[in-house]
Amino acid sequence: MPIRPLHALAGAFLLPLAAHAAEPVETAQPAERNLPLWEVGVGAAGFSTPAYPGADDRSNRGLVLPYVLYRGKVLRADQNGVGARLLNTDKVEFDIGFAGSLPAASDDVDARRGMPDLGTLLEFGPRVRYKFADMGEQGRLRLELPLRAVIEARGGLRRQGWTMEPRLVWEKRGEGARWTLEGQLGAVFGDRRINRYFYEVEPQYATPDRPAYHADGGLLLVRTGLFGTWRMNPDVRVFGFVRYESYSGAANQDSPLMKKSTGTSAGLGFAWTFARSAARAYVNE
Repeated sequence: MPIRPLHALAGAFLLPLAAHAAEPVETAQPAERNLPLWEVGVGAAGFSTPAYPGADDRSNRGLVLPYVLYRGKVLRADQNGVGARLLNTDKVEFDIGFAGSLPAASDDVDARRGMPDLGTLLEFGPRVRYKFADMGEQGRLRLELPLRAVIEARGGLRRQGWTMEPRLVWEKRGEGARWTLEGQLGAVFGDRRINRYFYEVEPQYATPDRPAYHADGGLLLVRTGLFGTWRMNPDVRVFGFVRYESYSGAANQDSPLMKKSTGTSAGLGFAWTFARSAARAYVNE
């Protein structure tokens, strides 16, 4: 598992994880929290994921990430991602955020051998979060509706379509802020362009075992997952996640590049905060 230095996409991918692990929770009531305006630390994590949705080859990576958390009224880099919060009420939040995925070399993926590599993908766009149920000791529920443009960074920047991922999120925080759990259930839909990026086989790349295929837009996958953190001390937290994906019923489940009907991902890491501001930022989540 190679250890790679921080780059822009690694930041977009790992920052929410490291920030979620570093986020102190002083009480069970979010509105009573009084957090530092900024924090600086370092996080490290190892991941194992499918090389792309439906691949039978896996991508195993290690990342080391210095991070800065900033909890401004509009501009933010925290456990919810990197972006601009444009609306925040007791029930509804609207922001512009980022996400991403790391590249996969086709020479390392048997099904794609001889085809173009899958590059670093950066996603950005608006998200609505609707906090509709506070169940006390049983946790909280919210609905998230992110819509994101997908940009590939490989020999320049090029647009690779749009994705939408409606999801239901359950969150529970342990007594004394020692641990947190977050479960998600959602589906990812993509336009024809992003589905072509993953699943189309153009005639020049067809082989006897990989016939030409024309991809359509629609459902990419359905997934569920669980993310957790545990605070070792005020400055150090460990975090981990597991995720299960189903590609049954996907728009391109007949593609020769769709090798499996399910996929799993997992990761484990830590976040260490070594500096924080005296100035406080009120956080209403």
